[in-house]
Amino acid sequence: MPASDFSRKPDSDKPESSHKNNNSTIIQAQGLVRRFGHFTAVDHVDVNLIRGEVFGLLGANGAGKTTTIRLLCGTLPPTDGRITVAGVDMVHHPRRARGRIGYVTQRFTLYSDLQVLENLKLQAGLYGLSGSHKQERINWVLDHLSLASFKHTMAGELPLGYQRRLALAASLLHEPEVLFLDEPTSGVDPIARQHFWELIYDLADAGIGILVTTHYMDEALFCDRIALMHAGKIVAEDTPQHLQQRTLKTPILELRAEDCVSCAQAINSMQQVLETIPHAGQLRIRLESGADSAEVIRKIKSTLQEHRISNIKLEPAAAELEDVFVAVLEEVTEGNSV
Repeated sequence: MPASDFSRKPDSDKPESSHKNNNSTIIQAQGLVRRFGHFTAVDHVDVNLIRGEVFGLLGANGAGKTTTIRLLCGTLPPTDGRITVAGVDMVHHPRRARGRIGYVTQRFTLYSDLQVLENLKLQAGLYGLSGSHKQERINWVLDHLSLASFKHTMAGELPLGYQRRLALAASLLHEPEVLFLDEPTSGVDPIARQHFWELIYDLADAGIGILVTTHYMDEALFCDRIALMHAGKIVAEDTPQHLQQRTLKTPILELRAEDCVSCAQAINSMQQVLETIPHAGQLRIRLESGADSAEVIRKIKSTLQEHRISNIKLEPAAAELEDVFVAVLEEVTEGNSV
């Protein structure tokens, strides 16, 4: 799973907004199931989201994230389960909630052969906006999403990052209470991704409940809570910080050296080394379950000395979110094979 560096991180010292403190639930889903023939795409999933919260569904492609969003949006009926979004029963009355939710799909679904302004006018009309209020909302999204200078540009000629902004702008015209973002930054360059997340923060601070799917591990760190999805199930759910504090069965070491490639070649065959992972100019070493880190460190240092590799720094490392995700999936796989 690719990762990019962001210059801005959520401020852990910043007080929570009043929208989060009022603990007002905007999405409540229990026991969601969706089957396509004999294939179960979503398998007894629970989702709860409060106003002003950014909740992330994290998983590889095919994990069930998009299907879950479609169930919550009411665009796909569940095989089983209960869903309430903005106070509306989405199983029996999905159309009643359409005016309260915004949905940005993975693919650009607006009209490429229309100008930005023409697309927004069309979408505003579909939401039932008219008169001065319609113009006010169009002006608002053009201003807040930095699209004013592109309003006469054909949507198909926009850079990908600005196409994402336009899709988001269209979803905000009717002032939704909850926003669904399905892989909103997929394929977007790191700077555009950072700007997009700044917009997400601003919307959450305004009280909108936001559910976002992603397969980027670094983006998951920007969410208030995340759920790890695998094979249609949620296999772990917590804040990113708490998930990273989990004790892993497979210890992680971090190696700093001038020639990490040679180091990896020298230690990959060692019995207690499961894998070596290049990471930001260093080498992360994942050990077998139950391995004694101190003993393995001694063996690795001895092996590297035999290969005439010196000036190394090797020490236990804190788990990153990707380490936790891999460990959780291994636990699930082991449990299923028993």
